[in-house]
Amino acid sequence: MNHEKRVQIFERLRANDPNPTTELEYRTPFELLVSVILSAQATDVSVNKATEELFKVANTPETMAAMGSRKLKSYIKSIGLFNTKAANLIETCKILVAEHGGQVPENREALQALPGVGRKTANVVLNTAFGHATMAVDTHIFRVANRTKIAPGRNVREVEDRLVRRIPDAYLKNAHHWLILHGRYVCVARKPRCGSCLIEDLCEFKDKTE
Repeated sequence: MNHEKRVQIFERLRANDPNPTTELEYRTPFELLVSVILSAQATDVSVNKATEELFKVANTPETMAAMGSRKLKSYIKSIGLFNTKAANLIETCKILVAEHGGQVPENREALQALPGVGRKTANVVLNTAFGHATMAVDTHIFRVANRTKIAPGRNVREVEDRLVRRIPDAYLKNAHHWLILHGRYVCVARKPRCGSCLIEDLCEFKDKTE
């Protein structure tokens, strides 16, 4: 795919949704960090349902650490892998209080040093909470990048690096959200909805559907 076609794709995505954002519900960088950690192998809907009640009683590292793992589990038990996630969140909260003054660090290395935070989670927080032009490649973005040929790659890191390199700077900050939403609602896994896709004529997928 050439540069001109990529520009057209992201120009259309921007025109359709000028200010995209995550579907996770949060008010602070800490709430976003918690939500993203919980969202691994879980839907945003299920996470939002759990955090709606959780954040009423614990929405800072201090209050969540004081809650303890057992009580935290009672709020997130509807989410997959809740035992591991609860343990990671309690440890993360303790580190945030001890090493970062109770604040979420605006730094990739510091974020990835937190339990339960990998590169993808760090990229989401840096992008959505702090406005960095990062690319968090999940299954949706990996599929869209390969299927459309915007930035095909054999693994998530290869796709991430190619997207960052090939997406024009004017679109890079919001590209993460556009691609996730496109993969979630239009370019779906089993049968993409090509007939209702606003970039169908620019996409280089060979097996398009009606």
